[in-house]
Amino acid sequence: MQQEVVMKRFLIALLGISLSLTLALFYSSLKADARSTTQSMVATVAQSSAQVVPTPKSPDLEILGTSVRYLKDADLLIFEQTVKGTAGKTLPQPKGSVDGAPVLGYVFPTTLKPEDAGFGKVEGILALAVTSHPDFDDTPLWDENNNSNYADDGIIFHSHWVVLVKDDRVPGSLSVKQFNKTDKTVVLPPTNPGMPMYFDSPGFPVLLKGNKLSVLVPAQRIQSKTKFKFDGVVAYMQVNATNKNLPMVGVYQAYSVSSGDLSLPYSVQPQ
Repeated sequence: MQQEVVMKRFLIALLGISLSLTLALFYSSLKADARSTTQSMVATVAQSSAQVVPTPKSPDLEILGTSVRYLKDADLLIFEQTVKGTAGKTLPQPKGSVDGAPVLGYVFPTTLKPEDAGFGKVEGILALAVTSHPDFDDTPLWDENNNSNYADDGIIFHSHWVVLVKDDRVPGSLSVKQFNKTDKTVVLPPTNPGMPMYFDSPGFPVLLKGNKLSVLVPAQRIQSKTKFKFDGVVAYMQVNATNKNLPMVGVYQAYSVSSGDLSLPYSVQPQ
């Protein structure tokens, strides 16, 4: 009888040791998987940052104020940013290729829906972006420098609608929403430049005067929506045409955010 008791105790102890070893190995495997996932994410962000040299900070990129006014008599919205320096004076330096091309932008994230600007019904933040990029032209319908050449205006600040989405692959945590070229359900405005992104070139006039940037947007072009919230951002973006692990256009540095926290607290002021 005593021998049976000893044997039972031995088997229970052995079972306990086996269970402990199994749990230890399982926990170790979980930690390894977590480390692998974290390291993969860190590596992607590091990879995205390694070849990025943002345009140096300057007072031209530091926002003092952001506003949108609605002129009822003209049915016109005026998006405006004022900066410490001179609006539009600082320009990105050319890369020499579209892949890796720098993009400098004065951006107005809004609470408008993508479909208000002519896109299909998709998730994301609709933003009006005023950009300069000397390596390529993405406004084939517009001749911003009035020289009768519609393909050499990239460096001139010009307007875009973009749909932004959260993207942890880039330091700025935002990118322009992409889609598969074969997706026939995608709806874009007729003024889009033909890129596989939720991205439009509406041709809204951009005015640069002293420390003020203004964009003139007919209310009719956004389904007569004149009540919405917005914010102001000046950001460095970059084009990626070769690395499938990175977005085509990502935000790599925010020089200035009008609200301080991208909370979109501002309202349209009717006049």
